[in-house]
Amino acid sequence: MAGIDAPRSASAETAVRGFGASRVLRAGGKVLPEHARAHNRSLVLQTLFHGGEMSRADLARETALTRVTISDLVAELMGDGLVAERGMREASGPGKPGMLVDLDREGHRIVGIDLSGSDRILGAVLTLGGEIVVRREIPMPAGAAVLPAVLAFARGLVADSHAPVLGVGIGTPGIVNDAGVVLTAPSLGWSGLELQRIVSTELALPALVANDANAAVLAEYTFGGSGEDVLLVKVDRGVGSGLLAGGQPMRGGRFAAGEIGHVTVGTDGGPVCACGKVGCLEAWLSAPALIARLAAAGVADRDGILRDAGERLGIALAPVVGALDLSEIVLSGPTELLDGPLAEQAAETLRARTLAEFHDGLQVRMTAQGEDIVLRGAAVMVLSGQLGVS
Repeated sequence: MAGIDAPRSASAETAVRGFGASRVLRAGGKVLPEHARAHNRSLVLQTLFHGGEMSRADLARETALTRVTISDLVAELMGDGLVAERGMREASGPGKPGMLVDLDREGHRIVGIDLSGSDRILGAVLTLGGEIVVRREIPMPAGAAVLPAVLAFARGLVADSHAPVLGVGIGTPGIVNDAGVVLTAPSLGWSGLELQRIVSTELALPALVANDANAAVLAEYTFGGSGEDVLLVKVDRGVGSGLLAGGQPMRGGRFAAGEIGHVTVGTDGGPVCACGKVGCLEAWLSAPALIARLAAAGVADRDGILRDAGERLGIALAPVVGALDLSEIVLSGPTELLDGPLAEQAAETLRARTLAEFHDGLQVRMTAQGEDIVLRGAAVMVLSGQLGVS
């Protein structure tokens, strides 16, 4: 039957998921017939998302689906406003040139919200290609005013979208489970808040909520060109990380994977952390802590302070790199603090504390996405959740 092809060879055997090897929907299990059509839709969208415009015949070759199935799916996706025809391919030989189709990146919008800042909430309206077309920010309220402010802010962004909204993605500090419940976010005063359900109900739109660092690493994977084994360290008022292994997000059995800020880095004392312990990574590396130490020390000691913080970061990350064989560490936060001496010392420390034969080439680099990284990661969450695209 047209439209419900299962994969036709072992190399094409696939399963629906948002993240996978080489950013293609490939896995080891077979697709059940009742899931095949949704799988095939996601496969077509994923192929167009990364491959750009191509003909129906190209899509059939890339996806290993029949041309009949591809024609049927493309017609359905065009009807849904997700795919559009882009004109005929230039003739390069005998035969009729093919009609090119592509993901209609402008046909829908995604709303992204970043709650990770200490003094403001960031929001954006994005295309399906991750381009920001509207950018907004509001001051961070205090206490119980945060949730009403987030809902009002989200409504305003939806109103600014001027196109059908595929969904709303939110990156928040704290520990978030896979149902979008903020289990704890002390900086926002939240505990057990069903943020995903509340936003979806209030806006009558699909919503997805994740930890801000976990959102950021998705943006780096989809839009930043990172590999499949990457750890992103996000530095702001706190320190957290997001991790992909084999292209798959790692969240942990209690959804707290990546909470590295309160790992003790050294036995030589150090600053007292907000949690009450001495020498936590966050006490060395958070932006407020670094800024305060730099201001107290003066210009002459600047590089030494930054290198010390970089060494502490390398100490915290070396066991993770060794255990998971990561290929790169990406830093997200204030460039003037993280880039340069801090990143260089972190890389040196990591290489000194891991197996040189395998980790000498380990990269420690800044993200190129700046403060948009959580907003764009929120868009990836929606793309993955709604379309199976990453």
